[in-house]
Amino acid sequence: MKKYLYILSFFAFTISLKAQKKTMQFSLEEAINFALENSYNNKAATNDINSAKEKVWETTTIGLPQINAKLDYQNFLKQPVSLLPAAAFDNTSSTIETVEQYFDLQANSQPTPPDGFIPVVFGTRQNINASVTLTQLLFDGSYLVGLQSAKTFLKISNQAKEKTELVTREAVINAYGNVLVTESSIEILNNNIKVLEKNYTDAKKIYENGFNEEEDVEQLEITLGNVKNQLNNVKRMKELAYHMLNLAIGNPIETTLILTDTLDQLAINNINLGLISESFNVNNHIDFRIAENNREGNRLMVKLEQSKALPSLSAFVNYGSQAFADSFTFFESNQNWFQSSLLGVSLNIPIFSSLGRTATTAQAKIALETADLRLEETKQRLSLQAEKAKNEYQFSIENYQTAKKNVGLAERIEKKQRIKFFEGISSSFDLLQAQNQLYTQQQNYIQSMLDVIASKATLENALNLPIK
Repeated sequence: MKKYLYILSFFAFTISLKAQKKTMQFSLEEAINFALENSYNNKAATNDINSAKEKVWETTTIGLPQINAKLDYQNFLKQPVSLLPAAAFDNTSSTIETVEQYFDLQANSQPTPPDGFIPVVFGTRQNINASVTLTQLLFDGSYLVGLQSAKTFLKISNQAKEKTELVTREAVINAYGNVLVTESSIEILNNNIKVLEKNYTDAKKIYENGFNEEEDVEQLEITLGNVKNQLNNVKRMKELAYHMLNLAIGNPIETTLILTDTLDQLAINNINLGLISESFNVNNHIDFRIAENNREGNRLMVKLEQSKALPSLSAFVNYGSQAFADSFTFFESNQNWFQSSLLGVSLNIPIFSSLGRTATTAQAKIALETADLRLEETKQRLSLQAEKAKNEYQFSIENYQTAKKNVGLAERIEKKQRIKFFEGISSSFDLLQAQNQLYTQQQNYIQSMLDVIASKATLENALNLPIK
């Protein structure tokens, strides 16, 4: 009975695990939209924007009123002694006698005061000082530049998010296409294996009847073994491809995915010759705008270093209260508290820094010149990149059309050679060549469809086409 209970428990646990395993269904467009919300890179980019917003506010608060409270409590375990001239007192002996009594209380631990001086203890053993200070920055050139820099940093973070979305779109398209390539390869290889197994079986029967050579059978056996190995490898790649797609869209890699688009359908839908004639405006490209903002950041650094030579002005108001006692009586009603208040203005004027500020300003100007060079280089590189992407996209379309035609021709050639082989007109070598040509053209055709999809995504990024 226990044995059956264990078996039932095992099956219940297995069913529970299967029920917990998530299954999701996506078209390519749905996968892209899902990734824009859930991919790890996009979530990180959103966090960067939120952090930049907080940085802007942090910088802004530097110029706003600041209030700080302070509480100091002191308890002298042994109070310090000060020496006063004896001539300041009328009754020196009486004072000295009192001092001697003080030393007696201190267990004779204090040395005898020098002649002409009297040791005196000032203040109480315990005291508390509580204060509140309001400070306000009135003028600081560095603060004004810092505000501009913080806003530029926020703009760069927003642009980085836009760039991340474009990269995510391309990554999802490639990952989705790779899954479809493995699925199509498995389907083609399974069909090839069925044909090869039939050829091998028929050739073996013919050999057993003495109508062909053993080499013909062995040749087919070698080809069959190679194709089966390819199938096993593609099946392993299929699992990895699904994991990569899950990672690209922000899913746990164990999530089961069902893809609703086919490779043929996507290849046809992604043929758009109008993209090749699409005009390219480098000023709108996200990479160029990021480079412009990086240049702006360097310009602000020059202003920051220059602003450090300007004076800074701030003001403060302080209010405090103090209490003194020989024992801890500060919370009693008869405790005396002494009030104090202070208003002040602070002006800091930089005068001479041994040319240190001149050196840092010169470094900032050099960095700005470098940023100008990088901006021009980015402009040229993006223009070249757009032209290259157009050429590659056009080639991928032409290659797809040729590959589609070639795979049909290769199928007919292989079929004719197979008929000739079994009729004894051609050799196994001729059949092998026809089969290898067919398998090569099949893989070329699959790859050409993926190239159309991937090169279109690359071109859209190169032209900085927005995500729909």
